[in-house]
Amino acid sequence: MHKTINWGIIGLGNIAHKFATDLLTIEGATLHAVASRNQDKADAFASKYGAKKAYNTYEALAKDKNIDAVYIATPHALHKENTLLCLEHGIAVLCEKPFAMNSVEVAEMITKAKAKNVLLMEALWTYFLPHYKYVLNLLEEKKFGDILKLEADFGFYRAFDDSSRLFNKSLGGGSLLDIGIYPIFVALSTLGIPKNLKAKATYFDNGADSSCDMVFEYDNNVNAYLKSTLVEDTATEAIFYCERGTIKINSMFHMPTTVTIIPKNGSQETIDFGYNTIGYNYEAIHFNELLRLGKTESNVMTFEFSKQLIEILDTVRKQINLNY
Repeated sequence: MHKTINWGIIGLGNIAHKFATDLLTIEGATLHAVASRNQDKADAFASKYGAKKAYNTYEALAKDKNIDAVYIATPHALHKENTLLCLEHGIAVLCEKPFAMNSVEVAEMITKAKAKNVLLMEALWTYFLPHYKYVLNLLEEKKFGDILKLEADFGFYRAFDDSSRLFNKSLGGGSLLDIGIYPIFVALSTLGIPKNLKAKATYFDNGADSSCDMVFEYDNNVNAYLKSTLVEDTATEAIFYCERGTIKINSMFHMPTTVTIIPKNGSQETIDFGYNTIGYNYEAIHFNELLRLGKTESNVMTFEFSKQLIEILDTVRKQINLNY
């Protein structure tokens, strides 16, 4: 039960650096191999984080018999292909969000994982962060009564760059899949599937969405007001207005941050969770435990949840006429 998990990383961009940094803090885990399509990039990454192997093809990494788990951090459009490659070789996969480009691709990945009896999980790290788990618990226990309204946004300004993955529509770039997934995740994980949703978007000249405004409608006139944008800096908070108070996940709600409780009767309190990592260690620790227990599906980030999440994203895309 204390087996060391040997990790591989496919795709060595910014998020891979963050994941590798936090992997170094985890007991019983080691970075065994990394893969890039550029050997120099792979060598530099391996040297920085102490990986034993550096490959210049993803196929070579997938054939490494010493790897237990792989973290896929390639552009969104490659997630399905890279996941299927690793699953085919019997390697457990932690695939960065969004799981894939659409629900058809996600279904194919889950089917393959089940057929191979290999662990697969979407890497939506927020679900595993202590501050978010704390808020989920408050809401589940109805500490401040039922949710009356949710507001969640994620926005930052980036000068348009046609050569950047962030703005490349063919790679899944744009605000919705990159950052809009986070406000949608908040709504789904707290209020569930909306009975109705409305969405509108603005676009860059190349067709990638620059912003998306959404309203999710639930029973009892409860609404979630969600926003993603690449053309302005926003508060990037998640605020739950409840019957007896307000729970606010402060700026950069999706990553390690603080939570402010504002009761209708009583004094305001801000809780600091004492984070000392970037935050990727929490999902990795969960994944390691699943592997050691021989599990093939997470009990937190379940297949059903991932399917619901991508189906909502598909519905939003249909409404705003966004096609990849």
